[in-house]
Amino acid sequence: MFKNLSAAKKGLIAGAVMIMLSLAFFYSGRPFDSPLQYIIYLAYAAGIIWTIYDFSKSAENTNKFGAFFLQGFKCFIVITLLMVIFTFVFNKLHPEFKDDMVKAYTVDMVKKGNTTAAEMTTNLEKAKDYYLTMLLSGAIFGYLLIGAAFTAATSLFFIKRN
Repeated sequence: MFKNLSAAKKGLIAGAVMIMLSLAFFYSGRPFDSPLQYIIYLAYAAGIIWTIYDFSKSAENTNKFGAFFLQGFKCFIVITLLMVIFTFVFNKLHPEFKDDMVKAYTVDMVKKGNTTAAEMTTNLEKAKDYYLTMLLSGAIFGYLLIGAAFTAATSLFFIKRN
């Protein structure tokens, strides 16, 4: 059933698993900073390993870093796209996340005590306006960075192994 799947399709499967895990953890009442979040990253890593492992066994394998990395890239770029779309949709469906951020930011500014009331109002408005943009930028950068690093490490492992 899972034989001869392209790297992009493996990325779709891994991304779908990550989204299902995220939803399961959220709706079971687990906070986002729970250690269970690392299971989601394990699913990310598993998708990349699966892709590179299958490629290492294929006839197209040239045992070159670039070839391995390209397969991992095809997988993790699809996962990144899915997770960014998920992050966007999920945050649109849960505007309370933005409200929580505003509350935490307000408490932080009050605690620091170096902002005037006018500056606080301006800063909070900017934070509200850029909340989703910053969140999505962080998600894109984070998933790409983790995916590239893990793909490079896994590629090196399989090159040395072969």
